[in-house]
Amino acid sequence: MIAMVRDLLDRRLGAVTTYRLVTIVLAVLVAVFCLFTATGVIEGLSTGDNLVCLLVLLVASYGSNRLLGLAWRVTPHGESAVITALLLFFLFVPLPSIDTGNLVWLALAAVLANASKYVLAWRGRHIFNPAAAGAFLVVVGQDVVGRQEPINAIWQTAATERLFPFVVVGALLVLWRTRRLDVALVFVAVAGVLVGARLLDLAPPGQPFGDVLKLVAYSYPIVFLAGFMLSEPLTLPPRRRQQLVVAAVTGVLFAYPMWIGWFTDTPPALGVFAISPELSLLIGNLVAFALARRTGVTLELETTRRVTPETHELVFRPRRPVRFVPGQYVELTVPHAGADGRGTRRTFSISSPPADDGRVAVMLRVPDRASTFKRALLELEPGSRVHGTGIGGDFVLPADPATPLLLVAGGIGITPFLSQLRHGPDRDVVLVLGVSSAAEVPYADELSGVQVVLVCPEPPDHLPSGWAFVRAPVLSADLIAEAVPDLAERRAYVSGPPAMVNAVRAGLARRCRSVRTDYFSGY
Repeated sequence: MIAMVRDLLDRRLGAVTTYRLVTIVLAVLVAVFCLFTATGVIEGLSTGDNLVCLLVLLVASYGSNRLLGLAWRVTPHGESAVITALLLFFLFVPLPSIDTGNLVWLALAAVLANASKYVLAWRGRHIFNPAAAGAFLVVVGQDVVGRQEPINAIWQTAATERLFPFVVVGALLVLWRTRRLDVALVFVAVAGVLVGARLLDLAPPGQPFGDVLKLVAYSYPIVFLAGFMLSEPLTLPPRRRQQLVVAAVTGVLFAYPMWIGWFTDTPPALGVFAISPELSLLIGNLVAFALARRTGVTLELETTRRVTPETHELVFRPRRPVRFVPGQYVELTVPHAGADGRGTRRTFSISSPPADDGRVAVMLRVPDRASTFKRALLELEPGSRVHGTGIGGDFVLPADPATPLLLVAGGIGITPFLSQLRHGPDRDVVLVLGVSSAAEVPYADELSGVQVVLVCPEPPDHLPSGWAFVRAPVLSADLIAEAVPDLAERRAYVSGPPAMVNAVRAGLARRCRSVRTDYFSGY
């Protein structure tokens, strides 16, 4: 049952981009919030006022993003601007009053948020979460000009009791799609425990522990910040252990205002000790930047060629040297007219090894009903430039080359393994490759020196020396165990479509020293 649910989630969520999923989830949360205010489930708030704020944020965010893109001579990402507006809605709404001054400052928050993507950036990659940056800057700006009744990022909508179950479900969907559930859990655990411990200390004797837990959940935007802001890929460092450190540091900073009261008479909402949720996230962004300066890269297309009937390889030359570890990925942006719901960005594992000439190659499977992104990518002429928002990932081989390895690839999932096998050094490796037909095996000649078990429905016309063939429609853990007798001595790496990865992971975990996975969603 668990495997079926996992497969369903991976299949459904993998059909849309992360940006589209976040947009949909936030829009649904806004709709539910407005429905609750309109029907009286959430009392004391005006649905009309909320919608006015939403409209102002959307117009200001989308419009400023377009203008900033023109000024910087880049194609702006419209969906990112929509997400920024929706996030700011949950930070600022409800406003104290809907007057012109408040709406102007609200619009300015959206403008500053989008400006931060271009101004507060390092080599084409923004450093701070845009919504948090916009909220912080507009609060500081009002203080500088001495505004008597400023608007503040109160996070009330993001931490509302009636909305909390919907926030939890939405956050889980986003975190499942981005594979950052562990990062969010670290933040929730650290922030939740610290805030809860302080509230217990302040609680009157005899107050039930459950009431304190409810207060933590309903009064502090811990889950919202973890699911929709901390998890933003563009401001996280590239490696998982670095991301966990950032989550823990941000959690401590989030709870800091609660704890400072033990050490000073200064109220936690005043003076140098004032750390709001958005400021805790911004400081966490700085920690992420210090851990790894993730930079955007500009890539110039050199060649495109077909390597199997459905698979193409594109080779790019970067304008600046690109550092990566075999097994990592690059996210490419290809703006194009008529983009479908799967967006203009896509993550690709790098298939080439690190090279002195700086070339970076990626492979993609292009079925008959390919996305507009894939079609646009294949239509690029040599010399065309695309932007890579960064390189990252933890699907890397162990440092000790003597470690026996099992590499399991489903179709295009062979991509990271190509980079690793091409890079060396020589390792004790068995590659189990499952394909729909023998014609879909890429670089068979190059892999002729590798111990390969080919799994497909029909035998190939020619089997390279040293290869073994297993007739089967799909990969399974039992099949792999039968084909690789010394499985218990090996560390397994599994890469491919979510359904294949989920189908073999549990079985291999019982038989191998360890299992690490990489998913290729098919949008």
